[in-house]
Amino acid sequence: MVAIFIALAVLGGRLFYIQIFSASTLQLRAAEQWYRDLPLGARRGNIVDRNGVVMVESVPTYSVYVRPVAVTNPDEVATVLSRYLDISYQMAYNKATSRGASEWLVKMQVEKEPAMNIVAHRLDGVFLSQTYRRHYPLGTVGGQVFGMVSVDNRGQEGLESFYDNVLRGRDGRIATPSDLRGIPMRDGVDFFFPAIPGKDLRLNVDATIQNILQSTLAEALYEQQAVSVGGIVYCIQTGGIVASAAAPFFDMNDQPRDNVAELMAGIKNLPIVNVFEPGSTFKILTVAIAIEEGLVQEDEVFNCPGFRMIGGERVKCWKRKGHGSLTLAEGVMNSCNAVMMDLSQRIGVELYYEYLRRFGIGVKTGVDFRGESAGLVLPQRYVRPVDLARIGFGQAIATSPIQFVSAISAIVGDGILRTPQFVTEIPQAGANVRPNVRGTRVVSRETSRRMRELLYNVVDAGSGKHSRVDGFQIGGKTGTAQKYEDGIIAQGKYISSFIAFLSVDGVARYTVFLYVDQPSRNGYYGSIVAAPYVGQIFAQMIDYLNLSADANLVTAPQPLRTVPSVSQLPLFSAVARLRAEGFFVQVSGDGLTALGTFPASGTQLGKGSPVVIRT
Repeated sequence: MVAIFIALAVLGGRLFYIQIFSASTLQLRAAEQWYRDLPLGARRGNIVDRNGVVMVESVPTYSVYVRPVAVTNPDEVATVLSRYLDISYQMAYNKATSRGASEWLVKMQVEKEPAMNIVAHRLDGVFLSQTYRRHYPLGTVGGQVFGMVSVDNRGQEGLESFYDNVLRGRDGRIATPSDLRGIPMRDGVDFFFPAIPGKDLRLNVDATIQNILQSTLAEALYEQQAVSVGGIVYCIQTGGIVASAAAPFFDMNDQPRDNVAELMAGIKNLPIVNVFEPGSTFKILTVAIAIEEGLVQEDEVFNCPGFRMIGGERVKCWKRKGHGSLTLAEGVMNSCNAVMMDLSQRIGVELYYEYLRRFGIGVKTGVDFRGESAGLVLPQRYVRPVDLARIGFGQAIATSPIQFVSAISAIVGDGILRTPQFVTEIPQAGANVRPNVRGTRVVSRETSRRMRELLYNVVDAGSGKHSRVDGFQIGGKTGTAQKYEDGIIAQGKYISSFIAFLSVDGVARYTVFLYVDQPSRNGYYGSIVAAPYVGQIFAQMIDYLNLSADANLVTAPQPLRTVPSVSQLPLFSAVARLRAEGFFVQVSGDGLTALGTFPASGTQLGKGSPVVIRT
């Protein structure tokens, strides 16, 4: 009796466990045997710009399946499917007759018309389920921001990947009762589990400004015969990324999926994921640190003989003959390396690196985008005085474009460093992505004001004149950096850049950064290669945003001046002749004789326009 009691107790306990604790699992296993599922794809959320313009949407498509055990006429199935799905008869026939699996996926993302034609034939063993594909109403516009999705609607690049869990939603299914062979039971009841659509994203990106940027980049790529041209438009007051792209790019509705190299080259948002040596544009940071720390006065006079001896090494200024005596403002306007070396030595390694960390140089910005680079910064303990001198004028350091734009925008934007952000809102969730982002103060308002004034001067009277828009305050800085290949300088290869900001009513509003990777047609100075395109972008933005010109900044039309021929003149005579005509003169090369100019002699330019003498 004891043995029987124990046996009954064990049996009862087991039955209790099965009935109570394992019931749902066993029911599910039973359903897997008696039901066949068809997935119902969830509609992926739309992506809209800051004005609500739809830039990415999901349109319905269908997936076609075959269950061989339920096929009664494989020849008819193969004929119909091959006709409407653009596949071979043999492939369709093999799917319809192979018993290697209970169900075969024949094709995904079938458009509505061929799908409905298949349904009209009422083929036994052929089933359709609803799915979605991505559609891009604006074609190429914003493609590198969105990234791409896989054929099963999973984010692979860009915002599609970063916000995949928000956009994706949850798939549903239809469960059809079937016998053990998988043949549907005609008197069974189907179960429908609806898909839950994904949520939409609202961006800081403006579709029109994104189009302005991409059109200008494409123009620069063609005119400069460059490897790549990239750019960012950034809202200084919010940290919102208004536009970002790098040419070349492709139509998102015609992605080159059969060419992986072309696909990856055209889909990556290089201003976010790449790094580059900034060159002279980095001098903005050096000057800002020196002003903030009270280490320089604007009326102080420097002397540039064309080099500095630092730690026993001779470090050259870009103008090998030297700039002579010049003030801080002239040093910024002429982009004098010697002035920047003096300032960096006053600042010192420890303080300079403290500011690099404060500006966010060498660390990721936290932008909502996968693949962001932290940049390349020499560890502080290894920095010699000569290294600091080079960092001071933008060499021996590398940043990502978005990191650099964020730092410069903080300097000119009242000293507040903000986190760059593509997405501003998830409407269905009723939530901002990063509410109340106040930013961090990195320099004082006074330092910011003084930096704006110095950079206005570069555009009004210096190398940035080609970016000027009459009636508006624009400040900026040109940059030209040598490229490195396998750790050494690649001779004759440069990245030319220009970073500028637009002020409205005295407040810095937008930053535009544009770089040209390996220009090969019109020289390589940022003043010639990059600045004009930034001016185009600002002019079109001003028109689009309907901004009013400041009457105090409008200048009377001035007659154009002709670039004179200075070929074969001694360098000092060529410089004097061009300056006498009112041009801003730059020199390329180490020779003592002028070989020509860019733009070429005979070109009509406005007073103060940059002209480069080739020696």
